[in-house]
Amino acid sequence: MAQRVVLGLDAGGTSTRCTAVSHDGEVLGYGRASGANAFSGGDPAAALEQALRGALEGLDAADVSHAVFGLAGAATGGRARAAEVAQAAWDRLGLDGGPRVTDDIAVAFASGTSADAGAVLIAGTGAVAARVSGGAVRSRCDGNGWLLGDEGSAVWLALAGMRAALAAVDGRGGPTALCERLAASLEVPAGDAAALVRAAHARAPAELGELGPVVTAAAADGDAVAERIVAEAAERLLRSLAAAAPDAAGEPVVLAGAVLEGGPVADAVRAGLRERGGPGPLRAVDGALGAAGLALRASGAPGQAHAALLRRAAAVDHRPE
Repeated sequence: MAQRVVLGLDAGGTSTRCTAVSHDGEVLGYGRASGANAFSGGDPAAALEQALRGALEGLDAADVSHAVFGLAGAATGGRARAAEVAQAAWDRLGLDGGPRVTDDIAVAFASGTSADAGAVLIAGTGAVAARVSGGAVRSRCDGNGWLLGDEGSAVWLALAGMRAALAAVDGRGGPTALCERLAASLEVPAGDAAALVRAAHARAPAELGELGPVVTAAAADGDAVAERIVAEAAERLLRSLAAAAPDAAGEPVVLAGAVLEGGPVADAVRAGLRERGGPGPLRAVDGALGAAGLALRASGAPGQAHAALLRRAAAVDHRPE
């Protein structure tokens, strides 16, 4: 008898990942591709197609019973465009039917727990908090982009660090190791405010997120200015979580994104959650596995298959690259 298969796909601005999973929660195939932002031009369906082909290599596409795609920007007004891109990739492979399309927030929650409802806090390049139930976002806070929000994200940390460094250079702020460390990362002379400004403006906002670890490293090394920035980042993230899920006491909380994988911001957020009581936060694994978990639940697979998939992933530290 042919083995029934589900597909889970997670696509963001920098990478696309897809996994094929059996109905008992075993990974059968995996594919990767470049980012697939449906709202940034180009051919995002091509990236989805490439990841799908990788996941299905060696498998019979006719065995696919269900699929869930988590696409960045697929919330509210962006859902129609995301669904169009997903279906285009699906049709290029000649697959029957079509995938269920949700956003990457719901998929991130499902990559940390098999529970039906709870909260997720994501802090990577951007930042957002949400309450999720039934595989969909019910309420959210922030995720408003680097210019208007994403408070506590890697880009937010980088901008706060740059402002502190410039303030130290021109005398508005106290001394900080961020002056030298950020200048070194940007390959400009330390103490040259104009050079720091030019280098920062020459980078795309998402690229500034690469400077976030410079700020957290300085905090870990005891720099007082960086420590204050880290504490504020954690407080803003916790505030977003409380606003998004004010009535989620006792439900699981999933932490996702590079900022929350480890380091001083993650430590401060975990400490803040402990002070609030409730169960300890769960760590997300690869979002493609979360999408596959949602597909398993929709397919009628055994109820424990989603949980088994996450346990296997955690055992091998299966996080997105």
